[in-house]
Order: sequence, then structure tokens, then C-alpha cells
Amino acid sequence: MTSYADLLEKNRRYLWNPFTQMKDYLDRDPVIVARGEGRKLIDVDGRAYWDGVSSLWLNVHGHRVPELDEAIRRQLDQIAHSTLLGQGNVPAILLAERLVQIVPSGLAKLFFSDSGAEAVEIALKMAFQFWQNVGKSRKNKFVSMSDGYHGDTIGAVSVGDVELFHARYTPLLFTSYRVPFPNSYRNPYRDAEPREGALHAVQQLFERKADEIAALIVEPVQGAGGIVPAPKGFLQGLRALCDAYDVLLIVDEVATGFGRTGRMWACDHEGVTPDILTIGKGLTGGYLPVAATLATNRIYDAFYGEYDEFKALYHGHSYTGNQLGCACALENLDLMDRNRIVDNVKELSPLLAMRLASLRQHPHVGDVRQAGFMVGIELVQDRESKRPFPVNKRVAWRVCWKARELGMLLRPLGDVVVFMPPLASTEDEIFEMTSILCEAIERGLREVSSC
Repeated sequence: MTSYADLLEKNRRYLWNPFTQMKDYLDRDPVIVARGEGRKLIDVDGRAYWDGVSSLWLNVHGHRVPELDEAIRRQLDQIAHSTLLGQGNVPAILLAERLVQIVPSGLAKLFFSDSGAEAVEIALKMAFQFWQNVGKSRKNKFVSMSDGYHGDTIGAVSVGDVELFHARYTPLLFTSYRVPFPNSYRNPYRDAEPREGALHAVQQLFERKADEIAALIVEPVQGAGGIVPAPKGFLQGLRALCDAYDVLLIVDEVATGFGRTGRMWACDHEGVTPDILTIGKGLTGGYLPVAATLATNRIYDAFYGEYDEFKALYHGHSYTGNQLGCACALENLDLMDRNRIVDNVKELSPLLAMRLASLRQHPHVGDVRQAGFMVGIELVQDRESKRPFPVNKRVAWRVCWKARELGMLLRPLGDVVVFMPPLASTEDEIFEMTSILCEAIERGLREVSSC
């Protein structure tokens, strides 16, 4: 095997890593993964690390899962890929059927893509063109939430609001309306409870602008915004407002779907069916890049017509509906059922909360937020005022570096330490990972205090 030093030099010379300041990355002896085993990643020198963020929030069962490996091998014996443009393929059709059967009732048609960001792009194009196709072309604006994140392509960034990731690209973006997200820790509505304040703000906007609004897009748990769950009843309230003012509701479950919150879909916690749903990440168990956008028949029927009406949705990428990915996804869903993965998350979430409870007393832990196996721990310089640390302290990064020393890989969001274990993690594994997490936070904050 090529040595670590040689690989690092090749990384330095040839590879540009995503969402990464390369000077910082190359100066800090980055982990270079060689293989995986169960819920651990193993680097080129043989050291094992817990996969504490599920390889960017998408791993379900772990690595080198025999059933998923075999499903891909079986599909390879048939065909690896053929286009879905103007023709079908077996696993894509079967997977579309399977997903429509398990998503919230009323979602009836599925459009495949390669990533969560593209799934959102498709949702935006669907919503925009829907109103064009039904003769309401003035409805061409979108409503999104402050601190929302829906991907890093131009349309997705246009409805996003994470300043660090998005502000630089403002000249490239289309304009959308923003409503403050109901963050219970940093409530943007001083004179109202967060949920009611946000719903009132949406209603006021709809009263003034509904005739030009195509859709509202929301994450049930804000991901890159800091792992912030929406308050109970918020999705139901949005559904009611969208119905009342004839605005489409897009729910982005790229991060929250496939059991991450303790239900198959975060929408299921409130019995909400959106007009358009975006899914990804856990769809293939963390193996291959497949995502999807699902819509109601009301949406689909508006695109259904004669060839010369030009109502078709003009979107599709080269690998849309890839057979290897779809075959893997089908096996992933079977494996989730057999191993009761969603129940596992539901049953172990209280243990996870208990293991993190002591952190709430730490003088520099402002908030511990959890939705199933999604955890965000916000670190603050002062708990009473919620004042953040200076950026140059890099407090959450310090915690992640300590976690790496202790044997777990994490990646923060600003001053929020994110923990998202693979969904099949056992009680003992949760115990071990949270022990490292708590120790890393203690050591990292102690180091910051001594600086």
C-alpha cells in the first residue's frame, strides 16, 4: 500500500477537498481513510476511528455491510448503468414503487437524482414550472427559513441562509423571501413563543404576497444551521397555512429521512404530507450517490400533456436512476426492515440523551439539541448571555481534534459540535462514542480556557 506520506503529498499536489480550507487541512496531518469495518473507519496506518458523523450524516448500517456489498455485485452481473432519459430500468422502477409506498401518504411520483442538492434543485424547478403549467405564472417566488441549508448548487443556495457558506455567492442567486426559523435556544421572536412567532410571520407574508409565492421550503431539523429541531406543531402549522393560501410546501428530508429522527420521516412525527419531498443521504445506506424528489399527483398531472404543449420537466443528469445505486437502495430498505433500524433509533435515543445530560451543566455548553440520532452541542463563551467564543478560538474544531486523538471522527458546524452515529449503532457503541464525545468536549474547552 502507498504510504501515508506519499498519499498526503499526492493530496497536496492534486486533490481539492470539499468545504475545506486546504492550507489548514494540509497543515494538520489529515486522516486518510483506507477501509471501513462496522461503525469504524480505518486509516492507511491501521488506526481505527468511530464514524461519529456517519460519513456526513448518511451511513445507516456501518461499513462493509455484506448484504449491501452482495446487492451491488448481483446488479453488476446484469448491468451497471443505462440512461433513464426516455427509457426505464428494473431497479429504478422497483425502487420508485417501494419508496412511494413508505413516504407520507399522498406523495405519488418520484424523480431520481444524484445528491440532496440536486433533489432540491428539482423540487424548486417542479414548484416553479407547476404554476407556469397551470396558468399562474406570477407565482414564481420562494419562501425559505433563516439559517436554512438545502445544498450547495445555485438554486439550493438561493433558498439557503448560512452566511458562511452562502454570502459570497449572493450576486449569483435569485431572490427569495426569508422568515426567521423558530430556534428555541436563540429565539428570533422576542415577543412570542418561537413556533407561534414563526407561523405568524409566515401568515403575514402570505397575506401580502401569496399571489406571487410558488412554494415554501423547510427542514424539519435544520442541519448545517446548527442541528436545530423545529418546535412541535410547526410543520402542521406550515401545512395549514400553505393550504389556506395555495402555496406549495416543500419539505427537505435529505438529512432527516430514513429513520434519523426516530421515525422513517420527520414528517411522520406530525402526520404531515408535503406537496414535494426531497430525500437522499441514507437512501443507499451510505454506499452510493442516489437521491430523489417526490411529488403529489396534483404536481405530476400539471406536467402531463401532449408533446407539443412542452409541459415536460426538463431536468435529468447522466447517472439519474443508476442501476447499481437503486439496487443497493432496495437492499438497504430490506435490511432496515429486517434489523428494525428505525426502532433502534427510537429505542436508543433516550440513552443517547441520558449520556449527554451532564454536558448541560458545563459552563461553556449553551445548548444540547437532539432529534433521534441527530445531536448538536452549542459551545458558548458565556452561558447567561449566550455570547459565542471568538472565531479565532476555533473551539468546536479543538473538540473535534481531541475526539480524533481519542478515536472518533467528528466535524463541527461553527461552534456546534455535531454527533450523528450510524443508525445501526448498538447500546455499547453509543456508550463508547458518547464517552469519547464528552471527554473531547471537556479537554477541548479546558484547552481553550487555558489559552
